[in-house]
Amino acid sequence: MIRHLLAAISALVLVVGPSVAVAENIVPEPRSYEKRNGVFTILTTTKITHYPELRSLAKYLAEFLPLPVREYNGEAGGDIVLRLNKNLADEEYRLSIGEQGIVIEGGAYGGAFNGVETLLQLLPAKVYSGAMALPVMVGCCEVEDAPRFAYRGFMLDVSRTWMTAGEVKRFIAVMAHHKINKLHFHLTDDEGWRVEILSHPELAEVGGFRGGDSPVAAIYGKWGERYGGYYTQQELRDIVDYAAVRNVEIIPEIDLPGHSRDLAKVMPGVLCNYEPTLTASAGYDRRNVLCAAKESNYTLLKDILGEIAAIFPSRYIHIGGDEVAFSQWLECPDCKALMAARGMKDGEELQALFMGRLAEIVEGLGKVPCVWNEAVAGGRFTRTSQVYGWESIAAARKAAADGYQTVVMPGQYFYFDMRQSQREDGHIWAAIFDARKCYSFDFTEQGFTADEMRNVQGVEASFFSEAYLAHRGMEPDYLYYMTYPRICSLSEIGWCGDSRSWDDFYGRLTAGHYSRLAAMDVDFRLFPPKVSYADGVLTASADDHSRLYYTVVGEDGTEHEYKGPITTDKPQLYAFRSRFGGAVSPEAGVEARFRMAQPAVTVTSSIPSSTRYPYTNAASYDGRIAYTGRTCKLDDWILYTFDEPVRCRRMEIRTGYIQLRRCIFEQGYVEVSEDGETFRRIGDLESGIGVIDNPDYAIKAVRIVSTKEGNGEAFVTLQSPLVYPLLQ
Repeated sequence: MIRHLLAAISALVLVVGPSVAVAENIVPEPRSYEKRNGVFTILTTTKITHYPELRSLAKYLAEFLPLPVREYNGEAGGDIVLRLNKNLADEEYRLSIGEQGIVIEGGAYGGAFNGVETLLQLLPAKVYSGAMALPVMVGCCEVEDAPRFAYRGFMLDVSRTWMTAGEVKRFIAVMAHHKINKLHFHLTDDEGWRVEILSHPELAEVGGFRGGDSPVAAIYGKWGERYGGYYTQQELRDIVDYAAVRNVEIIPEIDLPGHSRDLAKVMPGVLCNYEPTLTASAGYDRRNVLCAAKESNYTLLKDILGEIAAIFPSRYIHIGGDEVAFSQWLECPDCKALMAARGMKDGEELQALFMGRLAEIVEGLGKVPCVWNEAVAGGRFTRTSQVYGWESIAAARKAAADGYQTVVMPGQYFYFDMRQSQREDGHIWAAIFDARKCYSFDFTEQGFTADEMRNVQGVEASFFSEAYLAHRGMEPDYLYYMTYPRICSLSEIGWCGDSRSWDDFYGRLTAGHYSRLAAMDVDFRLFPPKVSYADGVLTASADDHSRLYYTVVGEDGTEHEYKGPITTDKPQLYAFRSRFGGAVSPEAGVEARFRMAQPAVTVTSSIPSSTRYPYTNAASYDGRIAYTGRTCKLDDWILYTFDEPVRCRRMEIRTGYIQLRRCIFEQGYVEVSEDGETFRRIGDLESGIGVIDNPDYAIKAVRIVSTKEGNGEAFVTLQSPLVYPLLQ
């Protein structure tokens, strides 16, 4: 195995002199690696020489190795040489480290960049932090490498949670170290418009913000203030240039014709021509689909897409096409008339017309239209497009089978906003999975045929950011905790073939790549510790090279370093967590530590219940949720009455979704009763949640009360109470 060859260099040991790089644990794994005898020493006088076309790459390398840069003059001795070789494919590279110098050659800029990234991985991890001292020795070797797929992408949603230009650049920098070469930039959605459009400045100046006095309601947090932001066109060009140096192409997305509530709040005239019923949502118009019959909408979109095309040099523009609520078109007299005139039977046919017109605009700008897989479900969309298969493996396969260039990204493997284990935060609609399941994705095992594979352009993962807002400012950084090391798995899938070994990858990850991620200051997720209990002894183990800690119930969260087995007759009091730099694992322990009580309860409310999702759902403890029949008003209440008084260490009464602070009581308070009749107020709701911590009494009933009308939705969602039993 390549890893065994790489490991050989770790045997280099010097008593005195320069530090020695350990050439192993490369991620993604190179196609061919051959160790050679000897070492090359990078001195402070070593020069980086480059072909003229690679000057920006030489300056990029100099950010990590502070060495002088000069243009290549044909003499390579004692230098790090960056050059092109037209006999190689664009992203293919060769890295040769000899005793006299280092030569990196690529078929094009991208290939040379990939070679530089491999060189960085052959150096001590400190190179990523800027703290690596010279001189440093690196073992001689030959690497020949090329990616499996030309498209290795990540979709970043900055619409639902605003991220500054600096934050986006940092994300690009880290993913580029993993040879991810496409950033699918989700710039617009129902909750925000993040790109300056000079011909229609109100789109960003108004639509870039929500909450407070904005016409766009806040639904994920910060309900009492106006917040958000947008990128100027100059900022976006700077991001594009920054990404290009790192071999990352930015593909912008303007999500249409659905997911356009923010656009509609700024320009209500884009909506269909009918008066919606707004009683349930307290007068807030939640429609989010552009009218397909208004010619003015296509004029507007031509303006917008024209400016997008001028900002982003990518040959692709993503125009959405997902989750369109056809019901809005079917209520519109103008859309119905258009359908009748064209002989259309359903909304899918009208969507094909709308998306076809958008495709014509995009192609007229010299670009290739990209769409989500729903847009091609009927097979009517232009075959010159690129399709993103997100809904399922079957949807991705169908797009490829129908002849579309296809980016494969089914949610159950590649949506990194999904929860990584049962007790962690995140969505659950696609799957609960960690880096290991992501790594297991195999095209052959998933049934992709040879014909389908000819249309597969590559793979992409995504991070939709609804839940990020509620985690802003927390440690570890939620964005990186959710995406790393899952992006490391994505990198290997996109780079290597299907014949991959998890054990080999896990070894490279923990033995070497963890240190690199830590040096990059990435707050990645560690795998949960393994905990066992037998014969009165509690033992725990964690990822290699991480440090293990534990807490004990009743000690206010004080962490103790785990030194060895713990003798106890109360293992349920202990919870374990491992750490590596800023990285952290989820808590682990014996099953009893995390078991929840499920006392019989009845849920009632001043708000009528939904008939489809009744309040009995919130009393079931089986994961079902309940909906109210309308949004909340001032002084509305929800009451949880227990059959028997409950003693516990903590209780949470939640409005909204477990994984998302949405459809909640935005403001309110919580009351408790010991007899079910007399209530006392004990605190305010926080993000729609009422918490009772360490009560020294038995709880017969809990009532939460709304002190604000509306929540930007047409209902409130309710969960079963979370009851944490006493642990003694």
